[in-house]
Amino acid sequence: QVQLVESGGGLVQAGDSLRLSCVTSGRSFSSYAMAWFRQAPGKERELVAQISWNGGHTYYTDAVKGRFTISRDNAQNTVSLQMNSLKPEDTAAYYCAADSDLGLITSWRDYDYKGQGTQVTVSS
Repeated sequence: QVQLVESGGGLVQAGDSLRLSCVTSGRSFSSYAMAWFRQAPGKERELVAQISWNGGHTYYTDAVKGRFTISRDNAQNTVSLQMNSLKPEDTAAYYCAADSDLGLITSWRDYDYKGQGTQVTVSS
């Protein structure tokens, strides 16, 4: 069993930065693709970024390209999301997820393991 715990959310102003972290427990972290999703009130949960098991491949949704960076530290069982130039439309609950598949997985329901989320609020 793998458990994921997110941290780093908070209330910031537009233009500020935040760094989210997701610490995992359990075996085989280095073999999982890791992802960050977000869900704003009244909207569908969407994939924000994904990173392959070895960090060699990353994916970003268009809305965050150039502003967000996903990274992982397999020695620390941690995946991070550096968020720069935050906008009010980035306000959402952010969730970490892990999956053993090698390809890009865009649907939240298809991930093997999921965290409980951390809230990010960006004021204008």
